[in-house]
Amino acid sequence: MTNYLIRRVGQSALLLVLVTAIAFGLMRLAPGGPESVYALSPTMRAEDLARIRASFGLDQPLHIQYVKWATGMLTGDWGRSYRDSRPVRDVILDRVPATLELTITALAFAIVVGVTIGVLGALRPNSASDYLATIGAMVALSIPTFWFGLMVIFIFAEKLDWIPSGGRETLGAGFSLSDRLHHLVAPALVLGLVLVATWSRYTRATMLETIGQDYVRTARAKGVAERHVVWSHAFRNALGPLLTLAGIQLPFLFGGALVTESVFTWPGMGRLFVDSLGYRDYPVLMGVLVVTAILVIASNLLADFLVAFVDPRIRMR
Repeated sequence: MTNYLIRRVGQSALLLVLVTAIAFGLMRLAPGGPESVYALSPTMRAEDLARIRASFGLDQPLHIQYVKWATGMLTGDWGRSYRDSRPVRDVILDRVPATLELTITALAFAIVVGVTIGVLGALRPNSASDYLATIGAMVALSIPTFWFGLMVIFIFAEKLDWIPSGGRETLGAGFSLSDRLHHLVAPALVLGLVLVATWSRYTRATMLETIGQDYVRTARAKGVAERHVVWSHAFRNALGPLLTLAGIQLPFLFGGALVTESVFTWPGMGRLFVDSLGYRDYPVLMGVLVVTAILVIASNLLADFLVAFVDPRIRMR
């Protein structure tokens, strides 16, 4: 068990290095750069643009830029934003709570609703409710997140005036839990919709597999209560694949948060990333990528630990 965990931590660290190196290289090789924003000015000369590139360190070889950036990240110096010269760490840390608030709420909603629908579908396969759940899952998976978000805003914010059209809180109103939840419910439901469909399908498939096992039939033959059979025998053994699914879904969750935050003007890392793209703000873009990669890798690592905890076969390797 210890060797397994050590090996997974080492693999995660190597993966983080590879992700940052590839992202850094692709970002620097993309057309344009921070100086392209200044080049829009008709009074800007070529020597002025060269001086700007030198001040940003963009005139150095790519590998030297990466080593300097990585060294700064390890020592806590994430650089300064090209846009407003604020420390990148402060810019990102201001946005992390909003993103975590949105993604955790969406994931919790997806797990509770999706697992419930999946278990009910496995207990009553090929029933009318099972067919309706399958159709609903296919529809949810087919709807683009940005379009669904815009429709929610148009219907429930503009027409019915039930929810705010965007933002995290009412400006100038101060902190209020009810106000925060009022702003959170729409983007969280939009982000969690596709996840509900995925969780319900995976839960149904894994539950159908475990319900047909001999130990479940034996428990029923002994007269064990059906609720105990479903949750203590079948669901517990189906939990391993579901934990793995949670780790796999997190990259898609953060990707969906980027779109959802842009649609609902949610002040999280996704919206920060989109805004920074327009300014070619490399330090902020890399900082967001690193924080997101760390969250995704750490979540996958946690999922592996939990799977190893609930599955004795992995602990014995």
